[in-house]
Formats: sequence, structure tokens, C-alpha cells
Amino acid sequence: MSIIPAGFSAKLMYVVRVALKRRLYQPNHPVTRPFSSTSSPVMASSHGHNGIVPQEDFKILRTVQEERQFSKDVKDVSQSIGLVPTMGALHAGHLSLVRQAAKENENIVVSIYVNPTQFGVNEDLDAYPRTWDSDLAQLRNLNDDLVASGYLGRITAVFAPTTKTMYPTLPPSSEIEGEGSFVVITPLGKLLEGKSRPVFFRGVATVCMKLFNIVKPTRVYFGQKDVQQTVVIKRLVEDFHLDLTVRILPTEREHDGLAMSSRNVYLGTRRRAAAVLVPKMLQIAETQYLQNGKRTREDIIRPAQAYAMKQIAGELQLPPDMQTIMEVEYISLADPATMEEVDVVDVNRGAILSAALRMLPLEVVKEGEDTGENDGSKRLVRLIDNVILPPLQE
Repeated sequence: MSIIPAGFSAKLMYVVRVALKRRLYQPNHPVTRPFSSTSSPVMASSHGHNGIVPQEDFKILRTVQEERQFSKDVKDVSQSIGLVPTMGALHAGHLSLVRQAAKENENIVVSIYVNPTQFGVNEDLDAYPRTWDSDLAQLRNLNDDLVASGYLGRITAVFAPTTKTMYPTLPPSSEIEGEGSFVVITPLGKLLEGKSRPVFFRGVATVCMKLFNIVKPTRVYFGQKDVQQTVVIKRLVEDFHLDLTVRILPTEREHDGLAMSSRNVYLGTRRRAAAVLVPKMLQIAETQYLQNGKRTREDIIRPAQAYAMKQIAGELQLPPDMQTIMEVEYISLADPATMEEVDVVDVNRGAILSAALRMLPLEVVKEGEDTGENDGSKRLVRLIDNVILPPLQE
């Protein structure tokens, strides 16, 4: 609801809104920064943020009360909020989501929170990359660019809560039958990735419900790379009648087609070179549908499987200090709304092609070899990717 009274002239309304916006960027309490309190303010630009010269850097908010007050202040002046949920370790894929949000909203909130409930008991929660200083530097640089390039909005807040804030009553549990307050989306959350990671989508749905309730965004932004996650989130919003719009953006890729992921830093040179197997498999299957007119599961997936088996076998023929050991966990052809496997693609609905590849630790490492961050060669790394097969008119 706007606080601008009826009857104001358009010019006077503009002046009032400018004053209110400038006031909005002035904090009424100190900003908490865990590592550094020094930062360069967003550079003034005659084209930035609807012509409004920003008064300061974005706020860093730690508590539910701070974030809710921020969102209330924004909505009191009839502005929109675009939320980009992240677990940090930001890369170009995350930044592309922020750019899209800045095209459609005056304010962007980026959440940075490594959510423990989407990691299984034996998964890599403790080792998950945490790059707070780098994340903030990237966001500040991006803000400069958004302002200078005349985007509608900019990053006005980073929400970085603690786990005690996000799970206030009970310690978060990663046990399958663990106690706590959770949002469960079934059967969707038990398929594909849900088979390998049985608590993953429970954790995703739970933390997203919390973030949506706290931030109260107008729109939320996710990348297509985690396609099953996007389907779960859309189902969450629909089933719980949440008043927001879910925006899904195309996957950002490296120069050779590998989907960008925070976990790619663990691959090292050798496994990184072999990782292109994932997008190549999907490309082969996609070609069967789009160019060769194939519609059955066998005709679409079989050539991709054959290619993968050939590549994996070829790696095993190499000397131990050159080979990469990989396992295809699944290649899926699924309904776009339910993620249930289909035997024949309904061309009126299309389908989702997705794949998961397990890259095992290196058995032999050459002296001086790049093994990735934190000696990633000792880690099993799972890579996931997908391609959307669009509806066709035949």
C-alpha cells in the first residue's frame, strides 16, 4: 500500500517518492559486517536506480526482524523486491539471476545461507565452499554496473542469517526421520535427486518457505541447472498459495558447455576436462528429439548412454595417473510438471532431460597436478545438468 495521498500532482508525487527512497537507503541502525566494515559506496550515476543517486552500500541484515522491517519499508513506498536465494560461493550464474532481478524490481535481496537441512548426514556440509569476502566484493561490483547501466533496480540488501535464526526452536536435523518443522513435497521430492539425497528437497522446500515468509518478495529467481529443485519450488508456491512469482532462468555455462556450479572448484584440471561428458550426453539426446524426430524413451536416451559408456571405458584404458573414473548415476526423461519418467514424449507438453554423473576421487595424482580447491581430488563430486525438450507442433 502506497503512503502517497490521493490528489497529489504527478510532479509532487515524484519529489515525495525521491525523498522516501533516499530515506530508505539511510540505515536506522548500524550495519553488521562479519569481516570488514569498509566498502566503497555504489558510484553515483545519472542513470542509476530510476535516476535516484544511491546514498550508501547495500545493507547486510542478520535477523528476521531486520529483514522484515526492510521489506516493509520498501513496500511502503510501493516498490518491488526480487529475491535471489543462494548458499554463497557466488559465480556468474548467480550474478545473471541478480541482473534479471534488477530488470524487473527496484530492490534485490540476495540471501547467503548454507542450509544444513538439505545436506545428508554423510554429505559435504562442512566442506561446502564459503567465500563471504569474495561474495560481497562481487555483489558490490555488480551494483556499480547495475547503476551505471541504468537498470531498474539494484542490490539493496544481503540477508545472511545464522542457523539459529533460521531454525529457532530445534537444531536442524539431517536425519531422514529427524525431528523438526519441515516442508515435504511428495512424491516429487523422492524422485531422481531425491533417491540419491533423500533429505535434500525437504531441506530446500523448508528453507525456501522460511525465506519467502521472511523476505516477502515480489519475485524469486532460480537457475534451470537444478531443474528438479525449480519444479519443487513452483509446486511449493502453488500448493501453499504463496503470493509471489517464480522466475526460472537458463543455465549459465562455461565455454565448453559445462554448467556452472559452486562445486566445480573441486574438480581440478583432469576431472574438469572429463566433466564435459555431462552436457555432451544431454546434447546427443536432445538432438534425437529436435532434429531426428525421435519420441520414445529408448530412441532418445540410448545414443547418449552409448556415448557415455564409450567415454568412460576410454578413460579406464589410460594410465592411472591420467585417468578419470566416472559413473553415470542416471539419465532421465521426465514429465515437466511431475518429474515422473515417461516412455514417450507428449509433444504438446515436452519433457525434461536430466543427468547425474559421479566423478570419483583420483586414484593416482601426479606431482604438481592441479587437484582443485581443498585437494578436491580426494572428494567424490556429483555433477547434474538438464535440457528442456520444448513442446512441438507436428
